[in-house]
Formats: sequence, structure tokens, C-alpha cells
Amino acid sequence: MFKKTSRRGYISLGEGKPAHMAPEVPEGLLKKCNVCKSAILTEDVKKGYYICPKCQNYFRVHAMRRIEMVADADTFEEWDKGLTSGNPLHYKGYEEKVEALQEKTGLDEAVVTGKARIAGNEVVLAVCDGRFMMASMGKVVGEKITRAVEKATGERLPIIIFACSGGARMQEGIHSLMQMAKTSAALKRHHDAGCLYVSVLTDPTTGGVTASFAMLGDIILAEPGALIGFAGPRVIEQTIGQKLPKGFQRAEFLQEHGFVDQIVERPRLRETLAEIVAMHKQGTYDLPEVEEKETQAVQRNLTPWERVQLSRDKARPVGAEYIEELFTDFMEFHGDRYYQDDKAIIGGIARFHGMPVTVIAQAKGRTTKENIERNFGMPSPDGYRKALRLMKQAEKFNRPVICFVDTPGAFCGLEAEERGQGEAIARNLFEMSNLQVPILSVVIGEGGSGGALAMATSDEVWLLENSIYSILSPEGFASILWKDSSRAKEAAGVMKLTADHLLKAGIVERVIPEPEDFNLETFTEVTDPMDDYISIFLKKYGAMTKEELTEKRYDRFRRM
Repeated sequence: MFKKTSRRGYISLGEGKPAHMAPEVPEGLLKKCNVCKSAILTEDVKKGYYICPKCQNYFRVHAMRRIEMVADADTFEEWDKGLTSGNPLHYKGYEEKVEALQEKTGLDEAVVTGKARIAGNEVVLAVCDGRFMMASMGKVVGEKITRAVEKATGERLPIIIFACSGGARMQEGIHSLMQMAKTSAALKRHHDAGCLYVSVLTDPTTGGVTASFAMLGDIILAEPGALIGFAGPRVIEQTIGQKLPKGFQRAEFLQEHGFVDQIVERPRLRETLAEIVAMHKQGTYDLPEVEEKETQAVQRNLTPWERVQLSRDKARPVGAEYIEELFTDFMEFHGDRYYQDDKAIIGGIARFHGMPVTVIAQAKGRTTKENIERNFGMPSPDGYRKALRLMKQAEKFNRPVICFVDTPGAFCGLEAEERGQGEAIARNLFEMSNLQVPILSVVIGEGGSGGALAMATSDEVWLLENSIYSILSPEGFASILWKDSSRAKEAAGVMKLTADHLLKAGIVERVIPEPEDFNLETFTEVTDPMDDYISIFLKKYGAMTKEELTEKRYDRFRRM
């Protein structure tokens, strides 16, 4: 038999015995998991990041305990204690309820704010606590978060907000609603100042909090299984008269639909936050000193069609493998913040010889299953919007962008047209043309049509020796001009899509030689010189002013 003490835990009174015969178990020694129903030691839960050791269910965490879990010991300095909101609607019993919760929880309100260090780096923290009226956002919550954001902006510090809320606080009516606008406006100023905001979504994050500060992070993390949504599931079911699918509005659902960068298990959260904060510190970086070498024209005697076949070779390394080989500390970010996470595009932040960079790759798979999952490297509009989101994020934090291009072309399908494939590609060309950080694009396989150009409107474009870059696939070219796709081999010769032609025409700046048998075993014969060339590129373009950079990029395309 268990006596319920809270929604998230139970105290044991002795299983299956009358209360007067129960063994003497100290109060609070045992909890009962509300998911798997197992009896578990409270101390094991505390030591295990408040995760059920039996079923891995996440228990909710008090604000101060959350701070202890992520901040360096004894570095947290709390701000703005003692603020009160009064009772703006004169709602009966509201003041008494707030006072009772203050006494029970030891909190003055539903959020704790202050300054701390994570792995030695100073940050501002705001942590919601669901014990206090489900962390609903009233005047005090909005005010404390706004003040924390303003102080972070003034001190040019990152802010990390742990969201957990049932939404706006009904007892404060329209005054609560206004906190959504107030917190969002403060975050816009923080954003415009070039400061980092990491939003961490925990269970539950709903209502007006979701529709304001929770979803405005530069980077949005979520705990596994967290309920995240605007309207609650019960409200939706009552409105539409349908049962919702399993997993609806959970963190995994949000990531699949493009709104969460990463789902991070609680034991890894401190480490992940530390790496994100460190990656966004401004600094100077010493790249390797490399001697510039003149690019060699292609020497091997192969026909254009033979090079087309090599560009599509299944043994050829793919985008993810270039990221793994050339960069360290890669952290993948998901989603376009509009509709979905397109797996035909991989992107995130990484280090190149210690320097933070944004890396984006069009992704083919190694197996048939992987290729189907990645749509054979043909991005949807959501993929291009994800890529652009990451590029704009790079611009905000002054990170170079390095793109790996490998696509037969943008996906052409009903849903792609419905979601605006043409607009998505056009938007990338428009924004990349004036992006105020260096952009390098390397065609590592196929560079097909606007689907490739949408990631190659760059300061320089490089081509591997047996890669191709063209207006369309040879099959498509032959089909359009000659109404006969079987003439693809002939089309390849007409299109001038190989490295020697493209280098002479000034379409690409560098050709990187390949070994005769190019696969993962010979991969470093390409990546070792590429590493040197990237160092040269970053030094050259990193030394330019933003005006020089964008003017040179404009002139590059203006000459064509």
C-alpha cells in the first residue's frame, strides 16, 4: 500500500499489510514510479538524476536541485527574491494559495533566477519550478525572467532558461497574458545584442510559455519524453473529438517536426550546456600554418560519363563522414522551426582546429535503408530552411560556414511543391549572397541543379576530381532537350559538368585530386590536403571585413 504524496512520487507504508502492521520504514525512504509502478529507493532516484532506475521515467526536478545539477558548485547567485504580484483580478483565495505554496515549497514564486558558472563560464539561469502552481506564468514569473534577460544582455552573457509550465496563470488574467509579450521583447534585445539563449524544455512545457520564451532559443534542447505543446492534449481531444496518437506533443514528436535541436538525456545535460556555451565564446584561434599550393587541373583520362558514374559510386565517402574526419566536437542540430527535420541535411556546430564553425552537409546514406531515410540526398524545402537557419545562426555568432554538397537535385514531389521548394531554394540564394561570414562549399559527389546551388552560393566552391556540378542530371538534360533520357551518356559530354571544364570556366576555385580507388580506406588522401586548404580559406576570408567579404562574393557571381 502506498500513500500518494505528490503527482511524481509515493511514500511506502508497507506493501499488502494493514497500516498498524506495516514495517517501520522511514518516511520518504521509498518512492513509487508513476509509470512502471515499481517501488524504488528515494536516494537512488536522487543520485540517478531523478530518473527511475527501472523504466527510465523522468521525475520532475525542483529548481534549486536543477541548478545544482548543471552549475559549478557554490557559484549560483540568486536574483530578485521577494517580488510579489498582488491579486490584480481580486480573485478569491488567490493570495492565500500563493502564501501557502510559498510556505510549502520555500519558493517565493514559480521561477528562480540568477547568475552561475558552468564549467567555469559565466551564465544567467532561469529555472521554472512546477511545484508552484504548475509554474504558471504570472506577473512575477514574467518580471523575473525579463529582468534576468535584461541583465544577461547588459553583461553580454548567455542565458539558459529551463521551461516547465502549465502556461499563463489564469488567476491573473490579462496581466499574465502580457508577460508573453514582455519576455519575448526582452529576448529580442538579447538576440540583437548577439548573445546566446539556450532554451531547455522539460515536462510539461505548455500554453503561453511555449508560445513565448520557451520556443525562442538560439538552441532548443528538450528532455526525453517531455510534454511540449501550446494547447494541452485533453483540450485538443475535446476540441476535435478524436483520440490523439501515441507520442503526440512529446519531445521526440517536436524534434521530428522541426522544433527541437536536440533531445538530451539528463546525465548529459551539464556537459552539453558546457560545450554549447564554450563553443559560443568569442576569441581568436590559431589555425595551422599551411603553404598555399596551386590547384592542379584534372589529369586522369576519363570520359565525362565515367566521371558521372564515379560521382555516384556507392563506395564514395558521404557528407557525415567528412564532418567526422575533418572536425571535432560536432553537435548536430535538428529542424527548420517550421515543419520538420529533413534528414537529407545534416548540420550543426563543430570545431576546426579549435575554431568554432557551422558545418552543413547534404546527406546520402551507406545502405538502402539509410538512403531511404535520407531521401537519397534530395532535400525537401524543410532541409533548405534548416540549412539557412543554421547559416543565420552562424552569422549571429560570427562563425564561418562550411557546406558539403552531394545531391542529384532538390526533391521534386507533391509535398515539396506544397511546402514551397522553389521559395526555399530562392531564399537560400538571397540570404547566402549577403551572409556576413565566410562560406565555403565543397562538392563531394553530385552537384545537381538549384538543389546544389542552394548550398553553394559561397565565397569559394571546390570540387573533388570526380565530382560533377551541373544544371541538371545528364538524364534530365537529355530528357528535356532530346526527349530521350537514354542519351544521358551523350548529354554528359555536352554539359561540361566535370572538374576540368568548371575550373577553366571559373565556376569553381579549386579541384582536389582523388585516389584512383576512392573509398573510406583511401579517404585521408582527400581529407588531409582538404584540411590544409580549409585552413588557408579561413585565414584569407576571416581577415576580411564584412563589407569586403560580401562585396567580393557579389563580384564573384557578377562576373559569371
